Amino acid sequence: MPAFINGYDKPALNVPEKRQQSALTMAEEDDARIRILQSLRGKICEAKNLGPVSGPNRQRDLCTFCTISLDQEEVFRTKVFDKSVSPFYGEDFYFEIPRPFQCLSFYVYAKSVFQRDLPVGKVSIRKDDLLKYSGKEDWFSLQPVDPNSEVQVISKVVSTYELQDMSVELGLDFVHSCLFTHVCQGLPLISGQNCDPYATVSLVGPARSDQKKTKVKKKTSNPQFEETFFFEVTRSSSYSKKSHFQVEEEDIEKLEMKVDLWNNENLAQDVFLGETRVPVKILRNDHIHKAWYLLQPKGNGSKSKSDDLGSLRLKLTYIEDTVLPSDCYTPLCNLLLKSPDVKPISASAAHILGDICRERYEAVLPVVRLLLHHNRFVPFVSAVAVLELDNTQEANTIFRGNSLATRCIDDMMKIVGKSYLAVTLKPVIDEICESNKACEIDPIKLKEGDNVVVNKENLQGYVQKVFSSITQSSSNCPLLMCDVFRSLRHLACKRFPADPHVQYSAVSSFVFLRFFAVAVLSPHSFQLRSHHPDPEISRTLTLISKTIQTLGSWGSLSKKLSSFKETYMYDFFKSFQEDKCIEKVKKFLDEISSNVSKESSGLEDAVVLKEGKVQKRAQGRKRLGKKNFKKRWLRVTNRELSYHKHKGKEALCIINVKNIKAVEKLDESAFNRKNMFQVIHSEKPLYVQAGNCIEASDWLEVLGQVSRCNEGRLTTFHPSNYTGGAWQCCKNQSTNAPGCKPCTTTVLANLQLDIDCDRETERIFSLLSSSNSKLQDMEDACASMAVYQGPQREQEEYSKFTIQEPKETFQTLKQLRNVMEELQRQHNIRNDTAAQYGSLYVCTAVSTYHIGTLIHM
Repeated sequence: MPAFINGYDKPALNVPEKRQQSALTMAEEDDARIRILQSLRGKICEAKNLGPVSGPNRQRDLCTFCTISLDQEEVFRTKVFDKSVSPFYGEDFYFEIPRPFQCLSFYVYAKSVFQRDLPVGKVSIRKDDLLKYSGKEDWFSLQPVDPNSEVQVISKVVSTYELQDMSVELGLDFVHSCLFTHVCQGLPLISGQNCDPYATVSLVGPARSDQKKTKVKKKTSNPQFEETFFFEVTRSSSYSKKSHFQVEEEDIEKLEMKVDLWNNENLAQDVFLGETRVPVKILRNDHIHKAWYLLQPKGNGSKSKSDDLGSLRLKLTYIEDTVLPSDCYTPLCNLLLKSPDVKPISASAAHILGDICRERYEAVLPVVRLLLHHNRFVPFVSAVAVLELDNTQEANTIFRGNSLATRCIDDMMKIVGKSYLAVTLKPVIDEICESNKACEIDPIKLKEGDNVVVNKENLQGYVQKVFSSITQSSSNCPLLMCDVFRSLRHLACKRFPADPHVQYSAVSSFVFLRFFAVAVLSPHSFQLRSHHPDPEISRTLTLISKTIQTLGSWGSLSKKLSSFKETYMYDFFKSFQEDKCIEKVKKFLDEISSNVSKESSGLEDAVVLKEGKVQKRAQGRKRLGKKNFKKRWLRVTNRELSYHKHKGKEALCIINVKNIKAVEKLDESAFNRKNMFQVIHSEKPLYVQAGNCIEASDWLEVLGQVSRCNEGRLTTFHPSNYTGGAWQCCKNQSTNAPGCKPCTTTVLANLQLDIDCDRETERIFSLLSSSNSKLQDMEDACASMAVYQGPQREQEEYSKFTIQEPKETFQTLKQLRNVMEELQRQHNIRNDTAAQYGSLYVCTAVSTYHIGTLIHM
């Protein structure tokens, strides 16, 4: 008979089970240093032919918007698009995913003024299927939104079935079910709060449906039900006391255990959270069965037929990195960091990666981040720039292609110049988007009633503000960008000594053409605006961006006023004084690329790093409850953290970032709320609840970055709150007691960049592994070129690779092969012991007279 532990049936472990548990424990200790890091990048492009929705709205009057949800937690929302059944959203998104998930969903809603927003349809993609669409742009048909189908939680149900002798007169057996439920992902939040869940357990079969109910667990998204239920079944004719429990084939095919999860609403109707059905026949093969399952909608998710609801065009890139301990990446990291010193540079590991992955946009970024972290970027990009310049024949085409050098510098400017853009452009971009003045000067595109003279004045005013902001910003230009520009200027002059203007075009082609002009054109892509601008504002930004490109090129005299194709642009540029603009551009380019040290006022401008709506717990109150949490606007700059009643209102509280001692997650049990964190400073801790897991992770990252160099930072913290005369985490009664949990480890190097070198090296390893065939082709090319001494007959075949010295390149390729094989071996060792959702594993029976099944859902 099984042993009873803590009130529920739990089979004792035999020797094989103990060995298995010991092996798993050792694996868990090693896996504790392994991180699973997920990220999602993409674009909600457009919808077409959106179908009708229920309610008073007419189809042609639809104002729609899209949301993104991880399971059932909304993490992103587009702006509302006015009155179109085929709206173009054009919303880019990127976020790190801080928790496991099972389903990624995109919802289209119709905005309603007088009632709740109405769902038009949804696109749901299981996590396992994301890789099918990664890096691609696809049309997805919208599916109907059914409240009973919105189930994406995982629970763990442990059930054992045991034969027990009962009254001979009745001739009955019992199926014994021990239910233990643990929701790993967390149940869906009800109105932003935790659930009051309970479970119903039923044995379902022909002409029967016996149902039992657990107790309600209050205010939790991780309920544990330790309750035992008995269900009566008819004894099989083949049963005997000395035999195993047997069930007729026709009986076993029809019996199943059904577990439903509900949220108790007290006065209102209870909310269905999901169900799972486990057939009893699963016990035929296993004495004890263990597996992970996803809770399903009612009726196992059967879909009803519906009208065509339209379709949604999406572009998705999902990346999941299994990051091993740091020492596993040391050989590959060292090989990449040697790249700037390799002669020629084309034989270096970093250049080889760029060469074999030139079609993949994301391939260069991890190398750039790794080199930046170790201060090796400038020598590498200088060496790559020399290689490109050697192949450039005319000065007016310098750095105009999509080469490895230009891609590296583009990525560097986006990383290093993020705050620079915010200080320089965000105020004027905000003014342009919020004032929304008409600026169209193309006679063909003018609307009825537009005044082209007024529009031209509006556009000229905006251009002057943007141009002045840029040309007066040299003191804010990051030193690393200045070092790169200085190197490019020197190399360009050396390559084309007879051209007096190439020193300016080498720099302006990056800072104006690839940096400022692109940021003006797409401010949402550079975090200058939260959403893609409206079509009219987007047109205004396009005209400004085009103008800024031209004004920036004037400094290098690479573009003349007469070169405009459009007559209206030619007329518009007559209003600018060319000589004065050239003087300002040259002065600005000189300041950001010369050897003269930049003057600094000594006061760093305040830069808004993040702001948004949160729930903040009121300070000083003892009672817990909803009224203790208030909606606030939280804002953090490089100087201070503040919260306000509403955006733009006076600050209710200001905390100097230098006084922040720690920023850490808060246990859900502290206030029975998800996504909470605490800011520990010189006064009482500030407890904050973010809108979702993505927001919480972002706040922790930003606040951690801005405060990690502070003096007096704590090494330990309390992950719960102080209430009832004690800390709820450690039960220490002293309010000044040291923390009971270590603080998150801080890295004091490269604070502004915040680069995870292990993760970047893992990304590089993944890119190299996926390009294994190209590595082999490159090896073959090197071997052939090194052996064959005559004319290069293979030149056409191997022209896709840059091979200057075959022997040096071949040696680097062999080194890459060796470190990749070792790193793959490390992955294989850990993958053997990694637990996966849906995995099955079998334990032996405890006794001859009972059959055990453990079902993890």
